[in-house]
Amino acid sequence: MSAPQPQIEGTALIAPSTTDHPLYDAVVEACRSVYDPEIPVNIYDLGLVYTVQISPENEVAIIMTLTAPGCPVAGEMPGWVADAVEPLAGVKQVDVQLTWEPQWGMDMMSDEARLELGFM
Repeated sequence: MSAPQPQIEGTALIAPSTTDHPLYDAVVEACRSVYDPEIPVNIYDLGLVYTVQISPENEVAIIMTLTAPGCPVAGEMPGWVADAVEPLAGVKQVDVQLTWEPQWGMDMMSDEARLELGFM
């Protein structure tokens, strides 16, 4: 077992998404169909979806967070996201993982989400 690698200063905490994959836009739209039950904005515009990676074999890996570690739907939200993405034509499999790094903040919301929630 190797020792954990030190974080290199300047390394992004959020891995880049596979934005050039043909399925990317459909996966994002599927994520937009999932809502945090306590907030009337979808999880994508809230900034809870950090990374969408899609392999050449159309395997989708999503890294997301929640607004707070004590979120009542913490155990269910990854399944909701997987259930939204899995039926998309061409998707081979979906893996959704929760992370708490970096911690979510209101600055991660889209302008649409801020407007919807009255922050703009």
